[in-house]
Amino acid sequence: MAEFIYKAATLDGQTVEGAMDGKDERAIILSLHQMGYIPIRISPAESKEERWRASALIPRRVGIRDLLVFTQEFSTLLSSGLPIDRSLRILGSLSENRKLRETVKDVLQRVEGGSSLAEALGSHPRVYPKLYVNMVKAGEAGGFLETIFSRLSHYLQSAKEVRETLASVMIYPLILTFVSGASIVILVTFVVPRFAKIFSDMGQAIPLPTQIVLGISHVIRDYWWIGVGGFFLIYSVLKVYTQQEERKARWDRFKLKWIIVGGLIQKVEVARFARTLGTLLQSGVSILPALNLVKEVSQNRAVSRAIGTIHDRLREGKGVSKSLEETGVFPPLAVHMIGVGEETGKLDEMLIKVAEVYEENVQNALKRFVSLLEPAVILLMGGVVGFIVISMLLAIFSINEIPF
Repeated sequence: MAEFIYKAATLDGQTVEGAMDGKDERAIILSLHQMGYIPIRISPAESKEERWRASALIPRRVGIRDLLVFTQEFSTLLSSGLPIDRSLRILGSLSENRKLRETVKDVLQRVEGGSSLAEALGSHPRVYPKLYVNMVKAGEAGGFLETIFSRLSHYLQSAKEVRETLASVMIYPLILTFVSGASIVILVTFVVPRFAKIFSDMGQAIPLPTQIVLGISHVIRDYWWIGVGGFFLIYSVLKVYTQQEERKARWDRFKLKWIIVGGLIQKVEVARFARTLGTLLQSGVSILPALNLVKEVSQNRAVSRAIGTIHDRLREGKGVSKSLEETGVFPPLAVHMIGVGEETGKLDEMLIKVAEVYEENVQNALKRFVSLLEPAVILLMGGVVGFIVISMLLAIFSINEIPF
């Protein structure tokens, strides 16, 4: 038995919270239903303090995790039969994020003032993306708002998992690279110069490896500002270059051709495209408006332009898969799978399947990349440190040859 913290709502819209012992979350949900409550949030007791401390000490913006929790809880309340205004009133008092709490209260005021839910959410574009608002709008128009929030929950959950996968697999190589790089910098800028003074005082010719290390140390210590300035210069040039729409699209298309990284970027974009378009189609949004929304979601300008081309081809009467193939941006597997979905009349389902396939491919590709990156970083950094140490030892051994 474990202790769980729960937050629930009564049928008249009142919120209740407390602690309850149970085998797991399912047992707590069953007990709350037997008490006549609508479960909203259930979490282990020990994690409550950690989340409260994090939210109290670290002011946060409304991130994907906060939006996901809001969407899941809203979906739960709506599916339990509570009206929109009462559900918003409950959520306005439950959110752990202060900004989201204030936003929900403002949305409630707008809804009570006569605005639709989509209009009220759309007044906060930094919290609720355009895609989110348009799906809610479609749900309100079609009368299936509960289904929309359920699909939004799945969509946000998938996006959150992809982001967390990217972060989790890359954090160790980044830390390893940073620590190793810092060690090398300390050796070259602080340790090696001390030996350099000793060798210069001896007046003895030093081995070539030691001369190389001392030369690198001299360049880093005295001309480090050139490297920093060069980095910012390249960054500034790229930023100015990519400000123009055509150049930005050309640069993004070039990134798709990078070794290893380019294929990964393409898979991420395909997964995002398929997941977003499939979710919109399942939610009752027609394909042309859906493509306009997907175009705004894409983070690669070349892919965004390709989606715009698909939109134009569909208006001309061409099929989706044929239009995808003409862009030259989407991989053949995705084109063929979408073509099958188009032929069988299950385009929305096939798009979700494509998203799942490519999200899994992204995770596997990242794991393979990291599995190769970690030993490569260790070997490279170890080789550099070893070269520095050996060069210093060679110079030390050469001191024995100095005539006294």
